[in-house]
Amino acid sequence: MKNTKTRKLVEGALMIAIAYVLSYIKLFAMPLGGSVTLEMLPLVIMGLRNGPKWGCFTGFVHGLIQMVLGFSNVMYCPTLLSQIGCILLDYLLASTVLGLAGLIAKPFGEKRLVGATVGTVVCGALQFLCTFLSGCLVWAAYYAEYYDLVGWDLVAYSFSYNIAYMLPNTVLAVIVVLLLYRIAPKMFQAQNA
Repeated sequence: MKNTKTRKLVEGALMIAIAYVLSYIKLFAMPLGGSVTLEMLPLVIMGLRNGPKWGCFTGFVHGLIQMVLGFSNVMYCPTLLSQIGCILLDYLLASTVLGLAGLIAKPFGEKRLVGATVGTVVCGALQFLCTFLSGCLVWAAYYAEYYDLVGWDLVAYSFSYNIAYMLPNTVLAVIVVLLLYRIAPKMFQAQNA
């Protein structure tokens, strides 16, 4: 039992390190934050291999590290409430939801490739939802002041801005999951022992 926990902690730490490195390999960067990377991939794989408990824990720790290293972004939020919203939606929840991939893939049973693909897509959609809500709820005051956006304009702006990098992130992660599954299918086996 102890060796299993140790293995999962080590694996989680490795996945966090890999995600951190991948966050700096940007295929495209948006002007106000967000970029196309493979950062989500190791966190999704952790969830697929070790289930939602370990996957979400690993995602949460990754989000915490990213928040600490990018804390200056939080200072753009004009109020304490919006700063808390930014911390929760842009960092902690956005990374934590990636660990749910194993839970989403579980109903597919022996169809592991389908489960891994669906898990990656759903987790990408959940991460997009976090960034979209952050754009609408947290960054609304910032957008309204600098871009003269209100109401549905703000919703449309948040949707188009966040989908511009989150959709390619998810598509890229799915492609790499499919390739990795073909090359190393054992990588996607649940680690129950």
